[in-house]
Order: sequence, then structure tokens, then C-alpha cells
Amino acid sequence: SIIFYGIILIKKRYFLHMNEFIILQTVTPSYRNNFFDYLSSTLKDDFHLYSGDYYFEKSVISDLTYSRRKKITNFFFLNRMFLFQFGMWSIIFRKNILVLEMNPRIISNWIILIIRKILNRKTVLWGHAWPRAGKNSYSDKIRHFMRLLGSTILVYTKTQQKELQVKMPNKNISFASNSLYRVNEMKTNYSDSPINNMIYVGRLTRSKKPLLFIKSFHKIYDKLPNNIKLFVVGDGPEKQEILKYIKQNNLHSSIEIFGHIDDYETLRKLYFSSLFSISPGYIGLSVTQSFGFGVPMIVSEHENHSPEIEAVKEGENAIYFQTDNEESLCEKMYQMYEYRDKWINKRNNIVKDCQTNYSIEAMSLPFIEIYNQNQ
Repeated sequence: SIIFYGIILIKKRYFLHMNEFIILQTVTPSYRNNFFDYLSSTLKDDFHLYSGDYYFEKSVISDLTYSRRKKITNFFFLNRMFLFQFGMWSIIFRKNILVLEMNPRIISNWIILIIRKILNRKTVLWGHAWPRAGKNSYSDKIRHFMRLLGSTILVYTKTQQKELQVKMPNKNISFASNSLYRVNEMKTNYSDSPINNMIYVGRLTRSKKPLLFIKSFHKIYDKLPNNIKLFVVGDGPEKQEILKYIKQNNLHSSIEIFGHIDDYETLRKLYFSSLFSISPGYIGLSVTQSFGFGVPMIVSEHENHSPEIEAVKEGENAIYFQTDNEESLCEKMYQMYEYRDKWINKRNNIVKDCQTNYSIEAMSLPFIEIYNQNQ
């Protein structure tokens, strides 16, 4: 009878693990919390999340206070070029659904993929379809080997899905657009309150080029309507250089540096008072955040943008300036104020489009579908 009950217990544990939906990440920044909360509320006890504390780029870190996260160890080597993760290996052999980052630099993921391929386990690869160097780069040959080992692939945009499906016609490929807010959190305002400022939200790193818009704002400030402020929300290695420039040029009264902000209400108020946002370098998640509040964006034209560039519709929710051209950025800033009423009237349509394509609900749907298909 002891053997009988032992077999029953093993079977129960086996079938319990079958329903597990596990996401393994390098880090889980605070902007992902809304997404993970939604998955957890939908999948209940079947949802599990594992991550380390720091990313390859040290300025990207996990929200250490987030209770749904199970902490694991990130071990970087060769000058942080590669990563090996520890503390989650007990989940690798189970008959669960495991979502991994599609990043060839995570060496432990290669081992996990091979083991689970041999054991015929469901493993989802989530990430960029192509490396930053492009789909014709040498590094994509390595990434392609990783893609072949995955059961299903989740990329960030519909365009990436279509492109990758051509290369891998027999692979199950879906897309989950990067999102920050739920539908009911996406809202905007009109002329019932002052809408005059401009805003930048993002990391203050060289690749984001924050000094470019600071200098452009300084150059055009005297030509702009009175009492306009530039809000800078973010942190990073370029912050000291920005503060130095502000001090040298006596811009304290017109430029406000907030540091990193997670709080939804604080961000909403800043966006509501802003006529437009700015992306002086490559575009990231801040574009869908801006559109989620109905705020159009000035975008650098020729950058190696993140997939979120797909959300940009020139003339509808954004305008482009010539990359690295201070004069061009000044011109577009002035143009935004010249056609202020037109852009304010577009705010509601900008929000509606973002609700349809870049909400937490839309992002979560392909993950939930994968879970349901395996029940």
C-alpha cells in the first residue's frame, strides 16, 4: 500500500507540474510588473516567475520589491558579455511550459533548450526576432540555431512575426507587443488644463542621446511660448553631464530632472501637461507609454530602433527629425507648438490606437493562448 500511495503522489506531482507556466528572465524591471500581475491573475497558481537582479547593462535592474518574483543568481563573465543562471534548475526537467529569453548570450539557456528538446518539453523563446545588427548579420546564424531548439517563438511585433515566418515556415511563431498599461489606464486630457510642456522618459545613456534634446531646447527656448518646461524622467550615466550643462547655462527654472519614476499617477500628471514627448536616440518602450496618454512624440529618423518603432505613424502620432541634427530637432519642436491645437485634437485617437495594439491585455493574449493550448 505504501508503494501504491507513493505512485499516486508521484502522478499527482507530475500532472500538477504539467499545468505550470514559468517565465525565466535575466531581470524583471518594474515596468514589467503590470504584465506579470495580469498573467498571474489569469493563470492563478500555475504562473511562476524567475529572474536575477542585474542585466548585462548594469543600469537595467529588477524590481527587488516585487513579491511575485523568485530570485535566482546571474553570473556574468568575459566582461559581462555572457551570462549563466543558477537557482532554477529544478524546473528544467518538469513537464511544464517554460518561457526563456531568446538571447544567445545566456549560456544556461542553450543547455536548458537542449535538455528540454531531448525530453520533449514545451519551451517558448521570447524576444527579438533578429539581433540588433540585423537579420542578415553573422550573429543571426547563431540566433537561428537557438530558434530551432524552441517549441514556439514569441517576438515583439507583427512585422517581426511575418519576416521570421518566411525564414521558418514550419515554426509556430506569434507576437506580443511590448506594453506598459492596461486598457483602462490609457487615458488622455484636452484643453481643460494647461498642455504646454515637453517630456523625455528613458534611461540617460549615450545611446539615448539625452544631451541632444537638452541643447536643442536651450537653443529654441526664447522662441517658445512663455513658462514652458522640459521634464526629464530617468537616470543613468549621462545624468551628471546633463546637470552640469543645466548649471552652466542657468536652465534650472525651465528644465526639471526627476530621476526614475515608477508611479503611474505621477507620470500621468507629467504627460497630461506635456504637448509632446521626445526620443532623441533609439526608440524604446517610452513611445507606447507616451501614446497611452495621448501624447505624440518627436522621433529620431535613422536610428537602430527597438521594435516599438512599429507603433509610430508619422503625422498621426509622431513626427521625425533628422538624426543627430540639432537644427532639425529645434525646427520640429517649434513646429509642435505652431500646430498645437491640431496635436491636442489628435490625443484621443492616439490613445484609442494604443489601447487596441499596445495594452497589457493585448500583450498577454498570446501567452495565455499558449497556456490554454497545453491544458
